[in-house]
Amino acid sequence: MKARSDELQIFVCVIECGSISAAAEQVGQTPSAVSRTLSKLEAKLDTTLINRTTRRMDLTEEGKYFFEHAKLILDQMDQLEERLSSRQQTPSGRLRINAASPFMLHAVVPYIDEFRRLYPDIQLELNSNDLIIDLLEQSTDIAIRIGTLADSTLHARSLGCSPLLIVASPAYLKKHGAPQQVADLSEHTLLGFTQNEGLNQWPLRYVHGDRWPITPAISASSGETVRHLALEGQGIACLSHFMTIDDIRAGRLKVLLGEFNSGYRQPINAVYYRNSQLALRIQCFLDFIQSKLAAYASADFKG
Repeated sequence: MKARSDELQIFVCVIECGSISAAAEQVGQTPSAVSRTLSKLEAKLDTTLINRTTRRMDLTEEGKYFFEHAKLILDQMDQLEERLSSRQQTPSGRLRINAASPFMLHAVVPYIDEFRRLYPDIQLELNSNDLIIDLLEQSTDIAIRIGTLADSTLHARSLGCSPLLIVASPAYLKKHGAPQQVADLSEHTLLGFTQNEGLNQWPLRYVHGDRWPITPAISASSGETVRHLALEGQGIACLSHFMTIDDIRAGRLKVLLGEFNSGYRQPINAVYYRNSQLALRIQCFLDFIQSKLAAYASADFKG
């Protein structure tokens, strides 16, 4: 006997929900019915997919393999149904998006109202994580990543790029003065990152190259934390244009050493697991956010 799609759906739902009872509530069945479906599926496959105790569930190696492929099969079925429906059909369904907190807050959230007016039948789920995630484990449709992508089996689509700017608050500059040359930075309090050492290489031209290495006096794991430190007058920071543009326009941050900026722009990419044509809801979001990010690519280094 072969596994049926409804059995795959229940199996995937159990894993994503974390328990049989939570999955049963989501699919509208009793826990005992869900448990019987899992047992029937394992019997058909002649293997144990989940080690279950009264306290926890753990996927076996076979279960992990089956879960990944079951997810892909169900996604392909959803995609097929979307593509076979009317060409005038409004894109719909749940869309799970993951991005680092600064990008989510400054480059996604401000446009959500407009996106929902355009596509009211898409249910958005926005998740923030400053570390690289596993799309399958996190049930994510799209992950937006800033910077150069590592080699990966994931598909990627460029959404644009964003300059890196050297900034400080008026309060900090009033107290400590503004650096006039790149070398002057050694006399200032610099704000940097605890992870991804490349972010502590600032895009500034000097006698030895166009990447100025800094030793931060204060480090943080999140760009949003670094931004708030800069706003509070704690030092000079190097941050993406997309997360500082409003602060610069409002005068809360000032751009420094613009004439020495090397012009480096951080790539912004969407990554996903699709092997064929994208689902309509994913395609709509990528097209939409790419149009919004186009302004960053042409930004100058004076803000």
